[in-house]
Amino acid sequence: MLKFLSKVKIEFNALDPRVASCMEFLAQCNARKAKESNPACQVLVKRRTDDFPPQITVTFVNGVEEAFDATSTPAQAIRTMILEKGQLLETEQMFREAGEKWPVIIPEEELRQFAPGTKPGVCVSPNSSSGRSCIE
Repeated sequence: MLKFLSKVKIEFNALDPRVASCMEFLAQCNARKAKESNPACQVLVKRRTDDFPPQITVTFVNGVEEAFDATSTPAQAIRTMILEKGQLLETEQMFREAGEKWPVIIPEEELRQFAPGTKPGVCVSPNSSSGRSCIE
């Protein structure tokens, strides 16, 4: 998860009963496997003394920053979002390294082209001769 991030900032009041997501996310960030995936990622913890709601702010390696209200967002949901966006970053980087434009624009007519199935009897195109998109 940390391999896609350059910085993680976790802010919470330790006496606030809503800190569960922050504590779980901090534990995930401090896991050996996570740290080994990107030792350069900064993990900052700001312990607050006011009523500010628990918050997790992540900065992706491309500089994009995203903040989460940790009172209403579970740590697992934040982790899943980071992994999904990270896969998009990897895909973008792969295309750029190959000299391709990003984002890749697929012409509308190519999206509607018939694609043969890998198994007999599978209708993969809504425009197939039978007019069905089903498995027979």
